[in-house]
Amino acid sequence: MQHLLWLAVLVCLIAIVASLGSALFHLSRGTVEDSRKLARALTVRIALSILLFALLMLAWYFGLITPHQLQAAP
Repeated sequence: MQHLLWLAVLVCLIAIVASLGSALFHLSRGTVEDSRKLARALTVRIALSILLFALLMLAWYFGLITPHQLQAAP
């Protein structure tokens, strides 16, 4: 189950970066149609970020991931 969770997080992060790349591409072209595609790409990025946050919070709630303590320097 841990591997599946980390795979889902990794796929979500890659999709967020791809959406940002798509938005940058449409921003650089600058036509009216590209403006709509830019807004759509940024909306997808926000939705994916919220999905990733919810996924991590649910994984923490169900005990699939646990926070670790910071170690003090000796």
